[in-house]
Amino acid sequence: MKALKISVCMATYNGESHVIAQLVSILNQLGLDDEVVISDNGSSDETINLVRSLNDQRVKLFVFEKKSVVGNFENALKQAAGDVIFLADQDDIWLDGRVEKMIDELRFFDLVVTNSKIVDNNLKILHCSLFDFVKPRVGFFANLYKNSYIGCCMAFNRKVLVKAIPFPEGLPMHDWWIGLVGGIVGSVKFIDEPFLLYRRHSNNVSETSNKSSRGYFDKARDRFYIFNRIVYRFIFGV
Repeated sequence: MKALKISVCMATYNGESHVIAQLVSILNQLGLDDEVVISDNGSSDETINLVRSLNDQRVKLFVFEKKSVVGNFENALKQAAGDVIFLADQDDIWLDGRVEKMIDELRFFDLVVTNSKIVDNNLKILHCSLFDFVKPRVGFFANLYKNSYIGCCMAFNRKVLVKAIPFPEGLPMHDWWIGLVGGIVGSVKFIDEPFLLYRRHSNNVSETSNKSSRGYFDKARDRFYIFNRIVYRFIFGV
């Protein structure tokens, strides 16, 4: 069976404290023909120099100047050449066996999501299952109502990538969008076993394991917007 080329897409911004540990945990599970595509959003610390110091030909570094978390991830995804794409945050740790398990599942499913252990800044375990908070479910409307697609836990095939990009202008969350697209174009699998140390600290952008501070109106607007964009993408091809 032909080996699948893997692209790991990571968005970085002032991640000097943890980015090397994360990259080492990723690269140790990749083959020589795989790649880690990094898009940096104008870091002012040592992130870029640290990435370059690895001197690993599998690491491909790009710069995205517009300040946007979603745009930064999209920039990385646009450079990906792999058959399968993993999303990665700059400050987590991949556990052994993650790539192998997800690749095995991607031979049968189009998008897979693994569980994670929630840890603090020093990797002390705070909770053994992210899924206890996310309560993942399969289905478009279930996930439109409450997103269970967490980017750093996801991998998907190129069929999903082709339909997911370019992102609609003003997209509130890239992982939410990719997960919904994956469920439309193919099949989704949630893996209960944790394969990631999901670091929670004051610099995290997402609010996954915390109560959201967004109001009801903002949440409703986001859902309407994403539903609208899905309709335009899959019915009108926009």
